Amino acid sequence: MRILVIGSGAREHALAYSLSLDPSVEQVHVSPGNAGMTAVATLHPDGDPVALAREIEADLVVIGPEIPLVAGVADELRAAGFAVFGPSAAAAQIEGSKAFAKDIMAKAQVRTADAVSVPVGSSDSFIDATLDKFGPTYVVKDDGLAGGKGVVVTADRAEALEHIHAVHAGGNPVLLESFLDGPEVSLFCLVDGETVVPLLPAQDFKRVGDNDKGPNTGGMGAYTPLPWLPEDGVQRIVTEVVEPVAKQMVAEGVPFNGLLYAGLAWGSEGPAVVEFNCRFGDPETQPVLRLLKTPLGGVLNAVATGTLDQLPPLEWEDGYALTVVLAAENYPASPVTGKPIVGAEPGNESRGILAAGVAEQNGQLVSSGGRVLNVIGTGATLAEARKQAYETLQGIQLEGSHYRSDIALPAVEGRISI
Repeated sequence: MRILVIGSGAREHALAYSLSLDPSVEQVHVSPGNAGMTAVATLHPDGDPVALAREIEADLVVIGPEIPLVAGVADELRAAGFAVFGPSAAAAQIEGSKAFAKDIMAKAQVRTADAVSVPVGSSDSFIDATLDKFGPTYVVKDDGLAGGKGVVVTADRAEALEHIHAVHAGGNPVLLESFLDGPEVSLFCLVDGETVVPLLPAQDFKRVGDNDKGPNTGGMGAYTPLPWLPEDGVQRIVTEVVEPVAKQMVAEGVPFNGLLYAGLAWGSEGPAVVEFNCRFGDPETQPVLRLLKTPLGGVLNAVATGTLDQLPPLEWEDGYALTVVLAAENYPASPVTGKPIVGAEPGNESRGILAAGVAEQNGQLVSSGGRVLNVIGTGATLAEARKQAYETLQGIQLEGSHYRSDIALPAVEGRISI
């Protein structure tokens, strides 16, 4: 197979690397990609995906980020005759519109937070009354695409108000939600209509600083599997959440085909949905794919060609995988870019080094974004995976960079319980 991956971050680097290891995959192309991927894929500048797919005679196109999915790129490629891993624009609303997702969940009788929409132009009295209903922990969400950063969870009413006004100023409505307690779980599921195949459960870390301090980011690290999740945890999420939503989307005439990401809180009554995404999550994808033994190309192609129900059970490596994000100075506020990177040159995928926000300058990698690199560690135990990842990080130099030192530490220390 010749496979084209659309996207540029560490998620796409992880996809490209896994695909490059698949014996059935002849060529891996990425558009636009980044300079850290050159050892595993041929890179192409941003351009028309349909024209590029024709040029390289792609057998499969894998769309990584949410923006092209919501914009309908999968529809354009399918109309041109290509097999595509990624949902239609109509189905991608499960991430693109929080209100659409809430409506689907309500009809499917899936547990989630109560929510009230606060449209642009809402009166101060309506906003105040809605805040009164949902305090004292306020969950304020941008009802649109926000790259994982459009939510504020705070006990500070002034901070909640500030985020409401900021989102409205950008032209988007806001959702105010009730707060869901319990540890968070990310579960990726391959979905083809009503067929659902779960991957390993993961947990990510959104706040920029240790102990979940500071602003939300696109994700500072993740690990898989979850030693604290009940033995039947994944099956419960599939049965109680993902399958009902998939069936409801079929009933609504917007069947989902691709990767459905369920972000959940596991409270006293079991799993409840925090959000859905219409694609592989970043950075959870990186450790999840590192443990997948089944060749990835065949898996994604089965979804794209409507044969997921015929796919043999997935096989996984034993043990744990963990990723830590190396971020640029001043991320997430105003990342400093253009700084040289030492110790993370292309071709280090087997050491667990994946590139996100990097570029090539005079023959050297330099930082070009906020989240610069992902470093993955694996081990028989979660503690061993942590140790390996942080040891690898010590060998990478990027002036002013920072990372969280506590990825998966609460789980290692047994501080997470349901």
